[in-house]
Amino acid sequence: MFRKHPAPDGEELLARLASLTTQARELAELRRSQVELAIALQRDMLPADLPAVPGIHLAACYSPAYAGLNVGGDWYDAFTLPDGRIGLSVGDVQGHAIDAAAFMGQVRVGLRALASVTSEPGDLLACTNELVLSLNKDLFATCTFMRYDPATGLLESARAGHIPCVRATADGRAEVCRDEGGPPLGVMEGTEYPVTRYRLGTGGVFVLVTDGVVEGPSLSVDEGLQRVVRLAGLAAVVGMEAHALAAAVLKNAELIGHEDDAAVLVVGHDGRGVTP
Repeated sequence: MFRKHPAPDGEELLARLASLTTQARELAELRRSQVELAIALQRDMLPADLPAVPGIHLAACYSPAYAGLNVGGDWYDAFTLPDGRIGLSVGDVQGHAIDAAAFMGQVRVGLRALASVTSEPGDLLACTNELVLSLNKDLFATCTFMRYDPATGLLESARAGHIPCVRATADGRAEVCRDEGGPPLGVMEGTEYPVTRYRLGTGGVFVLVTDGVVEGPSLSVDEGLQRVVRLAGLAAVVGMEAHALAAAVLKNAELIGHEDDAAVLVVGHDGRGVTP
């Protein structure tokens, strides 16, 4: 037989409600602080600026995830290699929040450091894959790395499980680059990453993005990529500057309500210094 407990009186009920309200407020404040810390760490892990190279237009944008602690893990980077070529990378690490932001910093900085030893895109991703495995984090990362020669316009690209980039020519023709890629970094040892070669002509652009740019609650990755294709084609026709195109691509991601981080990196060439 169950024993009845006396119902709490008004004062006791109010006290319980006040305690629950205080706990809820403290939890909300803790969550807000964690989100702010993750966002701050993520932004600090991204490069402060991009290299200035005659004839090249580089621009990048980043927006944290709308879904609070989903923030953390996307990156972009551009840096000058020892031989004068330009290294470009965009990537996304598994996970969210502070741990993902910290892991992203390790992968991005590690890739940049390894690029001073070998900048051939396939070899570099293979080396970075071994680095990620050695961290023993049980996490993986997707990445696209490109090596760009401003003297010739030759661009060499390799992908590690990352979504493809978009390219457009000066006449407005734009497409998704369906080059062959390899598995994400940190999944298996001894992985090879095929290299695809492109030539970026005068007025052309390449747009590298993370999945937060092209995927939304009611939008597939393929549909999102086609939006970037249209934006890149229009930008090439009207001669839109790289920073304006990057901002337009990011704005589109915000309009679709991206639930993950969104990072954009745009590279274009105005023809100066390019040999026939």
